Amino acid sequence: MVNIKINGIDYQVEEGTTILEACRQNGIRIPTLCWLKDINAIGACRICVVEMSGARSLTAACVYPISKFDEGKNILTHSPAVLESRKMTLQLLLSDHNMDCLACARSGQCELQALCKELGVDSSDYFEGAKNTHDIDRSSKHMYRDDNKCISCRRCVAACEKYQGVGVIGANERGFRTEIGCAFDMDLADTACVSCGQCITACPTGALSERDDTDKVWAALADPEKVVVVQTAPAVRASLGEAFGYPIGTPVEGKLAASLRRLGFNAVFDTNFGADLTIMEEANEFIDRVQNGGVLPMITSCSPGWIRYCEAYFPEFLPNLSSCKSPQQMAGAIIKTYWAKKNNIDPKNIVSVSVMPCTAKKFEIGRDDQSAAGVPDVDISITTRELVKMINRAGIRFTELPDENFDTPLSEGTGAAVIFGATGGVMEAALRTAVWKLTGENADSPVEFKEVRGVEGIKLAEYDVAGTKVKVAVASGLANAKKLLTQVKNGELDVQFIEIMACPGGCVNGGGQVIQPAEVRNFTDIRAERAKALYTLDSERTLRKSYESPEIKEVYANFLGEPGSHTAHEVLHTSYKASSLSK
Repeated sequence: MVNIKINGIDYQVEEGTTILEACRQNGIRIPTLCWLKDINAIGACRICVVEMSGARSLTAACVYPISKFDEGKNILTHSPAVLESRKMTLQLLLSDHNMDCLACARSGQCELQALCKELGVDSSDYFEGAKNTHDIDRSSKHMYRDDNKCISCRRCVAACEKYQGVGVIGANERGFRTEIGCAFDMDLADTACVSCGQCITACPTGALSERDDTDKVWAALADPEKVVVVQTAPAVRASLGEAFGYPIGTPVEGKLAASLRRLGFNAVFDTNFGADLTIMEEANEFIDRVQNGGVLPMITSCSPGWIRYCEAYFPEFLPNLSSCKSPQQMAGAIIKTYWAKKNNIDPKNIVSVSVMPCTAKKFEIGRDDQSAAGVPDVDISITTRELVKMINRAGIRFTELPDENFDTPLSEGTGAAVIFGATGGVMEAALRTAVWKLTGENADSPVEFKEVRGVEGIKLAEYDVAGTKVKVAVASGLANAKKLLTQVKNGELDVQFIEIMACPGGCVNGGGQVIQPAEVRNFTDIRAERAKALYTLDSERTLRKSYESPEIKEVYANFLGEPGSHTAHEVLHTSYKASSLSK
């Protein structure tokens, strides 16, 4: 332990602790713009500077580890010199910043804006002079890049490289002309970007944002010739409440359904139904591969960001991918086939909308082999954040809504379906059904497989199922997927079943979820808190295994036949191909 003073008060801190963390531990907040715990400690933004006795200049708190040589030193976190330095840094940032705040997607939730307000810097308080201008990159289907609002904090670069192992963005040029972009000034769409959106949630300003498709939804809702239906993913209900003042990880399932109904959708469905369908097909496919010499390990296909990554970076594993569509696409396919026929509606007159925690879903809806009824399974995919915009625009007082149920017949998702949003959830859900199919057990078959739970990047487990050893692996975050697949490729790891989610922690931490500022992300594990909400909903469900769902039984009995049938393959399965950008 090292004895130090912070603002003249004595403290003891563990050697190696940074000044920023030492202050945080003792109830003192130091503002930051570039620091993201574990992935971006570069001291670049200079907002976190402090005054330290004996130092000739101000010190960046995020990168200075306290050592025994600092014994007895005093750290000043808000001295006149510190506050003036932070204010001047903000003034310099604003001098090369597009300050059209009213039109910005992050207005009111911008970390730069919040710090300016805190330190008394307004839109007229900056240095005049040369200013960079950049073309906005709108080439991708899922997001846009506006470097006119970029502050070169490099948080997006760190997320892309260290979370995802993709690294398609970085710093171009030098000095005042530095900009964040792709190599050789390529458009983002021309790179092997996987559309995960982790860069968006890392960005402190409005330089990065998802494509806003809400106008398309409003137009569809206003069209009397269209039947507009919506489905919502399990992870959305674990994040949406945060935008309306609820604590992180508060499940708002009932209010979510109520808000969608009040927006004017003709039918409000739960993607959990699609998740249960996915499990029925995926478990059947896994068992078939095990018993009949199919390609192993089988790898899940629920995450479109992961699918894009596999097609571009590991095309040799394409035969290992489950042929199952994602829950979003399965639900969309059933809506435009079974539900449409049941209600005598022409699929061409249905506008199918999904609310997802994921920006990659915007890309997925346009993939080949995703049109079971001859038209796209899903027409428009919006993020959790876009739904928040729609709720606010419609004047819906979310916190005052009653709890309501989703519409039948796509409403009664099981507990197995709801945990899809957390890393390990797909694997656990699949095991609940696979064990039943292999053993013939029902009520006594296992419900919880806790070994695959948790936010660790890679998890391994082994189960004895009817005398057969089933070895499974779970990875979240594509950098972890790369490690896992490399081990499998090199023969260093023997497993039969792998779950991969593109986003660290799974869909609860998706690129389309409600954004929490770095000040929260750095000290609260939002992945774990949101996952708790899903596991709570699972434990409260009467039905916790996909095969127990009456609605699932009905759709198989009246339409699909059985898992793996010809009709099921036509409606619920898809195909893959190596990307032209494959490395």
